Amino acid sequence: MASDTYRYLAKYYDLLFEARRSYTSARKEIISPLLSQVESACDLCCGSGNFALLLAAKGIRTYAVDLSPDMCRLTRQKAKTANLKVEVIEADMRTFRLPQPVDLITCEYDALNHVPKKSDLDRVLRAAAKALTPGGHFVFDLNNRAAFATLWSNTWFIERDTVALVMQGEHEPGSDKAAVNVEWFVRGGKVWKRHHERIEEVCWRAAEIRNALKDAGFDQIKTWDAAPFFNDYHTPPGNRTFWRGRKKA
Repeated sequence: MASDTYRYLAKYYDLLFEARRSYTSARKEIISPLLSQVESACDLCCGSGNFALLLAAKGIRTYAVDLSPDMCRLTRQKAKTANLKVEVIEADMRTFRLPQPVDLITCEYDALNHVPKKSDLDRVLRAAAKALTPGGHFVFDLNNRAAFATLWSNTWFIERDTVALVMQGEHEPGSDKAAVNVEWFVRGGKVWKRHHERIEEVCWRAAEIRNALKDAGFDQIKTWDAAPFFNDYHTPPGNRTFWRGRKKA
């Protein structure tokens, strides 16, 4: 998981992807009931920073963490433009540390699937537990093996303004690993330049995730199937799950 993996994804993320999937319904169901108790929060793997800005706009002291320097730069620019205070930290989700514990950590858009190894799940959960206040919550969503089996072998094409991309997925049946090769075509004047990125994911069984959460010190573990929240072709039942755990008080 190199820090420069998402160079082009970062630059064009909002243009190509942000409007395609809304997390509003999921956040209302899973996160909003917690917010009256939240004075500080961290959006882990914050991407281009949109949810971190929403948290900051509610008056919550907000940190935004991402491994990609390009994503961090975008988030800082957006916070400055919006005149919102967001402390952006460039760090790996497996080893990140915050200046002080927070009441809520979120990790959206299947970001946790992007760790290099299945064993990294324990590292992320323990890092999150250390960064939370007692009684604080960690909310994240993950692609399941069903998503790898049903969607990952497909090819997608997206075009917006001066950029287009082709995404070709790979998944070996029965494996907990998947990848997508992204071919970018960026137009400069009359010339299109081609760039390549490869993005890999791993997944876990529900029992593995639940046990890892307990081992990291979480209780009150709840899950939600993502299909009713998104109601789209990309998210049939069983393909993606939202998780919420509370750090033991």
